[in-house]
Amino acid sequence: MSAPSFPRSERNKVRRLHERGSYDRDAVYRILDAGLIAHVGYIIDGQPYVTPTCHWREGDRLFWHGSAASRMLRAVKQGVPACVTVTLLDGLVMARSGFHHSINYRSVMAFGQAHAVEDGKAKRAALEAFVERVAPGRWATLRPVTAKEMKATTVVAMTIDEASAKVRVGPPKDDAEDYDAVAVWAGVVPLRTVGGPPVDDGRLLPGVALPAWAIDYDIEVYRHRS
Repeated sequence: MSAPSFPRSERNKVRRLHERGSYDRDAVYRILDAGLIAHVGYIIDGQPYVTPTCHWREGDRLFWHGSAASRMLRAVKQGVPACVTVTLLDGLVMARSGFHHSINYRSVMAFGQAHAVEDGKAKRAALEAFVERVAPGRWATLRPVTAKEMKATTVVAMTIDEASAKVRVGPPKDDAEDYDAVAVWAGVVPLRTVGGPPVDDGRLLPGVALPAWAIDYDIEVYRHRS
């Protein structure tokens, strides 16, 4: 059984505004599960790169995938240190001075060793988990993935060795003298990512209904997996 918190190290320690930091494993997982886009940082021949990609999580492992021809995936699948970040923007924090403007956010920085998922059965199961995370129940309705498609797709897994979360919530924190002296609106403008009305591709077979998951789609309905 995993420890309830990730170990603190020089690598994952929250240094600035450390009171916003958390090493709680469940808090980290919930942020990872609520996001759809991660940024993967790695080094190729001494040059740092950061690549945006869709991610998903199973237990203490993060997954991402892409074309087998991808430079990023060719590099990380061989087993290299990687840093994965996920950030969720929750609101604009509007203060009484420019200095105290901020944003409400949830973020995670995770570290580990990235490897390719080579076993065909495990690779297929990982891709199914990805589709099910985005649209529960969809995998069973699709035509089966082909051997050619499997060969063209690389799946990468990274066990999270170290991670930390950083979160800001609440209203602006103005200087005490500004509350009674500055006549300007201050507060928070909440932000969230939601889906719009679904648009079909114009070539549906007769009788195909809109699936339930696509109605009022909310990115934060992704299932939390412990």
